[in-house]
Amino acid sequence: MGKNTIFNNLITFFKALVLIIVLFLPFHLVSSQISEKDLDYSIIKKVNYEDFTPKIGKEGGVLIRALSSDPKTFNPALAQETSSTAVIGYLFRGLTKTNLKTLLPEPDLAERWEHNEDGTVWKVYLKRNLKWSDGKPFTADDVVFTYNQIYYNPNIPTSTRDILMIDGEPFKVRKIDNYTVEFKLPKPFAFFLDSIGVDILPKHKLEKFVKNNTFLQAWSVNTNPKELVGMGEYTIKKYIQGQYVIYERNPYFLEKDKIGQKLPYIKKIVSPIMSDPDYQLIKFLDGKIDYLSIRPVDLVEVIKKAKENKNITIYNLGATPSTLFIVFNQNPNSPIPKYKLKWFQNTKFRQAISYAINREKIIKVVYNGFAYPIYTAITPANKRLYDEKYYPKYPFNLKKAKKLLLSIGFKEGKDGYLYDKEGHRLEFTLTTNAGSKERELIGIIVKEDLKKIGIKVNFALIDFNKLVNDLTESYNWESVIIGLTGSKIPYFGQNVWLSSGSLHMWYPKQKKPATDWERKVDELFNKAATELNPEKRDMYYKEAFRIIGEQQPMIFLVAPETLLAINNRLKNVFPTVWGWYKEEMVYIEE
Repeated sequence: MGKNTIFNNLITFFKALVLIIVLFLPFHLVSSQISEKDLDYSIIKKVNYEDFTPKIGKEGGVLIRALSSDPKTFNPALAQETSSTAVIGYLFRGLTKTNLKTLLPEPDLAERWEHNEDGTVWKVYLKRNLKWSDGKPFTADDVVFTYNQIYYNPNIPTSTRDILMIDGEPFKVRKIDNYTVEFKLPKPFAFFLDSIGVDILPKHKLEKFVKNNTFLQAWSVNTNPKELVGMGEYTIKKYIQGQYVIYERNPYFLEKDKIGQKLPYIKKIVSPIMSDPDYQLIKFLDGKIDYLSIRPVDLVEVIKKAKENKNITIYNLGATPSTLFIVFNQNPNSPIPKYKLKWFQNTKFRQAISYAINREKIIKVVYNGFAYPIYTAITPANKRLYDEKYYPKYPFNLKKAKKLLLSIGFKEGKDGYLYDKEGHRLEFTLTTNAGSKERELIGIIVKEDLKKIGIKVNFALIDFNKLVNDLTESYNWESVIIGLTGSKIPYFGQNVWLSSGSLHMWYPKQKKPATDWERKVDELFNKAATELNPEKRDMYYKEAFRIIGEQQPMIFLVAPETLLAINNRLKNVFPTVWGWYKEEMVYIEE
């Protein structure tokens, strides 16, 4: 074992020790160390959606934004994790994009569109004279190639395909001329314009990989960044693993402001890779990073700094659409013991665990009160579907949790632990990604509470990309604390909620629904996708998420509020929980 490994193990040990000490201090003692003066929440701003209009800025400057980890891939069709999408998000565009003020689709690579009476045939007219970042012209061939040869290619395991299907049938996509593409849909589709916001990819660069069946190796992290060709605002100039990504403004990005200046205003972005969020905090407070997602543990230091030098603005963007949850592996093709699968597949077992989760304690201790308890995948950010009275709840109740476990055959042993009918101790491994203080602390809280009802939890921290690999490829895991970023439209989470979905975490890629309740959720999602009446569509989704809340395949914990700190040298800043509005117009004023 090398010196670095020993050192890292010691650091992990002492971090865990500190978390344990904090956890078992009475809450009033922890919070008594934080004065009301330090926690001056009045300094935190709410974003005003009504009165923001970006002003004319100036070109130039270097934006510094931190990345939490290296990407797994540069290929957007294969990216399933934020470690990859955070790196390549600047490089690509779709036919449409979402207006982050209205949350409605608007043109991007498309100029306009028209459709027949029942909305099953759409003609999409492309903007002319657009070029890829290597100067090659963008045409309808690229669009048809992207859909037919990549997203609809059964040999390419892309999660994007899940959102481009209606009742299991694909769109029929064909070229009419160089700047017109026709989409024929099997049924009317409520979210067609939103769905065609998926990334369009360059035929001249990627077709060779499709033809020779090497697409899964295309645009790996070892690819020369010059080979990564997109239509987005930036290109990757340089990538050094574990150190940084450098972006330069795409010279062929044609958008301009009202006085003819090129957009985006910022010409260069430097993204140091900082896996330790404590280090990110230090660098932000030192002015070396331009913005920071604030963890609750960061809040006191950031508020103090903002009050000292006035160079920092703190925003509360409100409830995040992101969800945090514990998920148990129910996949019969996984290598975990069959008796554990039997536990995990039992609805009452999962409900018992949900009752044993002290969400209010998590909110107070982990999030300083800046979070909401949730019991299904809908958070207060989704105003159309959020309804506290409609979805099942599992308030903290250890007696009820233990009673449920006893009702399905577990018995208490002499050692205080529960055992199943075959004599197996109720014990499982709970993992999460190393480096997330919130998830580490939640894991410790969960472990201790479950111990009180006779469950032994082995809590382990692993690298995020390994965690993703376990979830999506090897399936060698028992339970995980992880999150989803959320979507303004449930349809775009179909790869999670449909039983056939590649991110249907507890049992992905089912040939047919494994349970009656999953079949019902599939039916409701398929009905919602073709329902043009918004109120009826909402009810289909609400019923689907009521069933998910009842079955608890994911034991939803909390939805944190989004706190963001920004260096005031950035101007035209309008952050939302869905992203930054008019991000290309952000400029730097020294």
